[in-house]
Amino acid sequence: MPRSEASPLALPTLLAVFVGGVAGTTLRLTFDALIPSGAFPFSTLAINTIGSFVLGVLVGRLWPVAPGWLHAGLGVGLLGTFTTFSAIMVSLVQFSVVQDWVVGGIYLVSTLVLGFAAAALGIRLGAPGSTPAIDEVTE
Repeated sequence: MPRSEASPLALPTLLAVFVGGVAGTTLRLTFDALIPSGAFPFSTLAINTIGSFVLGVLVGRLWPVAPGWLHAGLGVGLLGTFTTFSAIMVSLVQFSVVQDWVVGGIYLVSTLVLGFAAAALGIRLGAPGSTPAIDEVTE
C-alpha cells in the first residue's frame, strides 16, 4: 500500500511504531550507559548525530519504496525514541542555569552542525546510485 493511502492508525502502523519505540528506547539506554557524559552531554550528541545519519540513509534509500507502516516504525518509532530533542533542551537549560554560556553555545552549535552534516551525508550515501556496483569495486 503506498504511503499516502496508509492510515496512521492502522494496526500494522501502530505495531511498527510500538516495536520500533521499544527498540529505539533500548538502544538509547544502551548508548547512554556506554558513552560517558560528565560536564558535556557527549552521549546525547553522539546519539542524535548517529540518529540523524541513519534517518538520512533511510530517507535516501528506503523511503521512496517503503510502505507507510515502515516509515512510521523506523522513523517515529525507532529513531524518534532513540534520538531526542528534549535531552538537548534540558542540557542547554542546565548550561544556562550555571551560566556556562560558552559550553552551552558549543553544544548547541555542534548539535546543529553535526546533525545536519550527518543527515546530509546519510541522504547522500543512501540515495540510489550513490554506492558503486560490485563489479565497479573489483575492477
